[in-house]
Amino acid sequence: MAVKIDRKLKGYAVITPADKAREAAAPAAERDAAEDSNIVHMHERIERPDVLVGSTYKIKSPLVEHAFYVTINDIVLNAGTEHELRRPFEIFINSKSMEHFQWIVALTRIMSAVFRKGGDVTFIVDEMKAVFDPKGGYFKAGGVYMPSLVAELGSIVEDHLTSIGLLHDPEMSAHQRALVAEKHRQFEECSKTPPDAVGVLPARRGEDVEVTGEGARFPSSAGMCHTCSTKALVILDGCETCLNCGYSKCG
Repeated sequence: MAVKIDRKLKGYAVITPADKAREAAAPAAERDAAEDSNIVHMHERIERPDVLVGSTYKIKSPLVEHAFYVTINDIVLNAGTEHELRRPFEIFINSKSMEHFQWIVALTRIMSAVFRKGGDVTFIVDEMKAVFDPKGGYFKAGGVYMPSLVAELGSIVEDHLTSIGLLHDPEMSAHQRALVAEKHRQFEECSKTPPDAVGVLPARRGEDVEVTGEGARFPSSAGMCHTCSTKALVILDGCETCLNCGYSKCG
């Protein structure tokens, strides 16, 4: 269709295929921006719902007379959509040990404030697990060393964040699993070897064997591995070796 131009031209522009593609993509971008604006992110201004989903964990430490019960409540954001996300909202700690009441209240309030602040809250796990008791730590069930009561609380928070998908438990590679299995096989063979055989035995004949919650078997005389904090360090061929993670002092 011809168009008659009856006034002087002051400028012109040529529409390229790229310009047409941008014009076609503009409505889609505006639609995506509108959808993103409907996503609810965690922040401190979110009001607490009447009902929250939570989990309660028990801590029985030899450092205290009574057990601690830790309850972590979660809030579900964007429920029923593809952006649904479960986030920790608050934490409560209950115990009959009143000598710890003051720092427990302070810690739970600070942790709850961090949870409600939003963003990446997983850093709190490393901070708590790095707390050491000047009087010494203890071994929990399964032979895992806990440097303090606060560190075990951090371990519980780590387990909870892993269960709701905020933390991902790193899996062993196929090579590392094969290495650990080989160390277990060597350990069992050495345990059956007579005491006068060549080599240093990881466990004495007839020695008690501890079984962890995962079903792993470690000798009661095993030392603590500084890599995985599990009491599974034994002597194989004259070298300290961990039967839990495969660490070896000899490389």
